[in-house]
Amino acid sequence: MPTPHNNAQKGDIAKTVLMPGDPLRAKFIAENYLEDPVCYNEVRGMLGFTGTYKGVPVSVQGSGMGMPSIGIYSYELFNEYDVENIIRVGTAGAVADNVNLRDVIIGVSASSNSNFAAQYRLPGTYAPTASWELISAAAKSAEERNCAFHAGNILSSDTFYDDADSLAEWRKMGVLAIEMEAAALYMNAARSGKKALCILTVSDCPLKGESTTAEERQTSFRDMMEIALETAVKIA
Repeated sequence: MPTPHNNAQKGDIAKTVLMPGDPLRAKFIAENYLEDPVCYNEVRGMLGFTGTYKGVPVSVQGSGMGMPSIGIYSYELFNEYDVENIIRVGTAGAVADNVNLRDVIIGVSASSNSNFAAQYRLPGTYAPTASWELISAAAKSAEERNCAFHAGNILSSDTFYDDADSLAEWRKMGVLAIEMEAAALYMNAARSGKKALCILTVSDCPLKGESTTAEERQTSFRDMMEIALETAVKIA
C-alpha cells in the first residue's frame, strides 16, 4: 500500500535498502551496481530502485537531508514495507584530527544535538547505536577490499550552519565526523526491532578548510557504496 511519501507496493522493496541522502546518488548506485533495476518511487523526487547485486535483492532510495526526512522514509520502510536492514551511505565532515578527506567511516553510534528521541518519552538519555551484525559485516567487507576505515562515534546534527561553532567541543569527546541523519535512523530501527548502519565518506574537513566537489560527492565515493553492497550480500 503506498504511503504519502512512497508509491511502492508491498513486495517492491527488498529486505535490505541502501539509503543515501541524495536521490541522484541512489540513481547512480542503481545504474552502476544493480542488475535489472526497477524504479519503484518518484514521489517528491525521492527516487527508489530495486534490483539485484550478486544475485541478492537490494533496494536503494534517497532519504533527503536531516533527521526529520530520514525519520519519515526509514519509518515507512521499516513499518510499512517490511524492510529489515537500512544502510545509510552518506557524506560527512571530519571532526577528529586523524580523519581526512575521502576517508570511510563506519558509524558505531551517533551522538546528536537533536530532540528526536523526545517522542519515546524515555526517563533518561538514549544512545543511538548501529546493529552489530551490520557493523561486523561492513568491517569485514572493507577489510576484504583492503579499504582502510575508521569506526566509532559520529555526530548527527540538526544544524548544517552551526552558529555555536561547536565542532571543536565534539572533537574533545572523540567524535569522528558530523552528518545529519544517522541518529534518527538508528532510533527508528531500534523502535521497530530492525537493523541499521551508517557508512560515510568524508566530503569535507570543516576544521581544516578542505572539501570535495558536489559532483564528486554524488558519483565518486565508490568504496562506501561497494562496502555497503557487499554487506548486503553477507547478511542475506
